[in-house]
Amino acid sequence: MNSSRTFPLADYSEPAQQTSATRIPDDSPLLDAYSNAVVGAAEKISSSVVKIEVTQTGRSRSGEPRELQGGGSGFIFTPDGLILTNSHVVHDARRIEASLSDGRRFPAQMIGDDAATDLAVIRIDPSSDAPNLFAAPLGDSQKLRVGQLAIAIGNPYGFQYTVTAGVVSALGRSLRSYSGRLIEDVIQTDASLNPGNSGGPLVNSAGQVVGVNTAMIPMAQGLCFAIGINTAKFVAGRLLRDGRIRRSYIGVEAQTVPLHRRLVRFYDLPSENGVVVMSVSNGSPARKAGLREGDVIVALDAKPVAGVDDLHRLLTDARVGVSSSLTVLRWTEKLELKVVPEEAREA
Repeated sequence: MNSSRTFPLADYSEPAQQTSATRIPDDSPLLDAYSNAVVGAAEKISSSVVKIEVTQTGRSRSGEPRELQGGGSGFIFTPDGLILTNSHVVHDARRIEASLSDGRRFPAQMIGDDAATDLAVIRIDPSSDAPNLFAAPLGDSQKLRVGQLAIAIGNPYGFQYTVTAGVVSALGRSLRSYSGRLIEDVIQTDASLNPGNSGGPLVNSAGQVVGVNTAMIPMAQGLCFAIGINTAKFVAGRLLRDGRIRRSYIGVEAQTVPLHRRLVRFYDLPSENGVVVMSVSNGSPARKAGLREGDVIVALDAKPVAGVDDLHRLLTDARVGVSSSLTVLRWTEKLELKVVPEEAREA
């Protein structure tokens, strides 16, 4: 019996056209807009970005003095040549030189630096006759939103005028400066930073400086930080006026400790932590106020002190010479001591 077998015919017909529901969107206009934003912002700020080279005096392993070369980035923020950068870039520099994007090089002078916020102001030497200086437009870091475009410009590893782009990853971060104090309201970004970017501008899509690039976490991916430009404006203003940032101190070495729950409940304390006094400096405001080793500070002028950083934050220049109330726990007793903070001396 013969049996016939059928085979499916190959389909040589033209494929059906994609419907609007399945059509792949064309992202080229968005990519062009992104590129144009980065290019426009970079071109707008390029003339104000500077490469900073410093010479410092250090010591060799044998203890012999020797010259150390270092550097970073910065940006001009006034037409007369004032430059904002990081303190750790120019601190203790014996010689400073600023190079512009057009190749011009000028000696620069230190105006002032503040290790607690890692910010410094230097100035192109007025005798250098540097015409046509472009001041970078400054933005408002309080208006930043997570996810918006962030562009970093600087000189990583000496490669002058390098542009990287990313987004604002987070706002309101706290970062420990090399002086030991916390820097508040720090911007986190994934715009790539490397050694040499320090002090360069973080720019928004309008070409306005919204931050001063300051740090990245080694071995991490996209964890970079910039000091908000609002903080930088305040610090720069004080450095130009006084040459330093005034802060108050009471003269104690302390550390953050947890409080016993019974004490917290009995005295209705706002925090379960306080600051235990490890030592009191001779002749200090704390010594004059009667503060002792082992005392636990829980408030300053009725404002809670839950840690050493809280105490630093409250000891502003406004408290210099002003009598303040220090709330402490001495064993199980709650005391109110009168302390008159003095101006902190630079280490």
